[in-house]
Amino acid sequence: MSETQTNTLQYRLDGPEDAPVLILGPSLGTTWHMWDRQVPELAQQFRVFRFDLPGHGGAPAYPAGSVTELTARLLATLDALGVQRFGYAGCALGGAVGIELALRCPERVASLALVAASPRFGSADEFRQRGVIVRTNGLDPIARTSPDRWFTGGFVAAQPAITEWAVQMVRTTDPGCYIAACEALAGFDARAELGRIGVPTLVLVGSDDQVTGPAEARTLVAGIPDARLAVVPGASHLVPVEQPSAVSDLLVRHFSTAWQPAVESATGQLAVVPAAPVRPVPAVAPVAGPIAEIAPAVVPLLPSARSDTYDTGLKIRREVLGDAHVDRALALADDFSGDFQEFITRYAWGEIWDRPGLDRRSRSCVTLTALVAGGHLEELAFHTRAALRNGLTPGEIKEVLLQAAVYCGVPAANSAFRVAQQVIHEETTPEE
Repeated sequence: MSETQTNTLQYRLDGPEDAPVLILGPSLGTTWHMWDRQVPELAQQFRVFRFDLPGHGGAPAYPAGSVTELTARLLATLDALGVQRFGYAGCALGGAVGIELALRCPERVASLALVAASPRFGSADEFRQRGVIVRTNGLDPIARTSPDRWFTGGFVAAQPAITEWAVQMVRTTDPGCYIAACEALAGFDARAELGRIGVPTLVLVGSDDQVTGPAEARTLVAGIPDARLAVVPGASHLVPVEQPSAVSDLLVRHFSTAWQPAVESATGQLAVVPAAPVRPVPAVAPVAGPIAEIAPAVVPLLPSARSDTYDTGLKIRREVLGDAHVDRALALADDFSGDFQEFITRYAWGEIWDRPGLDRRSRSCVTLTALVAGGHLEELAFHTRAALRNGLTPGEIKEVLLQAAVYCGVPAANSAFRVAQQVIHEETTPEE
């Protein structure tokens, strides 16, 4: 991860170091974790670069009051890393940054995806009024209403943990930086410039998005010369979170097949660049007109994606349990226990924990319940820490243990509450 300065952004890199760079830009009020479910698929063939907006996700709180300034900070970050050419996918405010990149430095953008984006986000007064609300009442009112703007009602009802994660994500944002980001959206208007975007562009939108819906998406497609439209059914504004498999599939198809060659600025000729190491994808049917609504398919879990499950498992194990825990476990391994450590890293973490069918929060809930049932209190302790790392709140952990009390027995739950209470106290008590 980055060490952020005032003129750069907090970032994270995943995927092969020698692969083409693909940037994922976040929406207002979110963090780079909104793209968590897309990264495993995209990182098979791209060096995935995610960034946080100022004051979001614990990033340093240096407000940026315009899309132009945010774009300049992103470019400064990329320059510091030596990244000259890249693909870019951005959601909402992140999409505005993508439009700005394609307009201001088209020679650096190989391909573009605009998710839940618009050439003009509502009215300036709307976002400035939101800033007034935050100045007066803090972020709590905005946080509590975010799920209604971001997700469909059915998703909110079926996914309370993810809904609460979204609320907490907004609530922990720096208010000054949130207000500045609202000002950035208030001042953004690219309607007159869309025709100058010269890179292949996928415009992706949820069918039920009430913030920047299909109408705004069609405006983008009508204005951008080389653009296609994908409408994802059953999704609202944060479509990468609500329909992760569909979005992953669409992004892989787009960036694998629509990567524009670089142009050498001095001569105007195509530059010779190494071919991007892309894996084959299913052929897409030819488009009859300038606008095509693509029915998203479920992303297949290909055998090639599992070629080295140990490395994948070690990465996930560290992310969930923490480096210190994993380092201790591996340091204690010897000729007797080493094979077992490799076994759980490869199969538990590299196979099961990496499957796309459940998010990590859900897997933590299942794991806590199973450990209560088995009476495995030592593992319950470090998996309680893991659940907190995966975004479960103490209140949600309590609900899991109460549910376990009904189906696993009160004595087992009594012991589990004692262990979890101690861990939560240790992890949530501020250090003096």
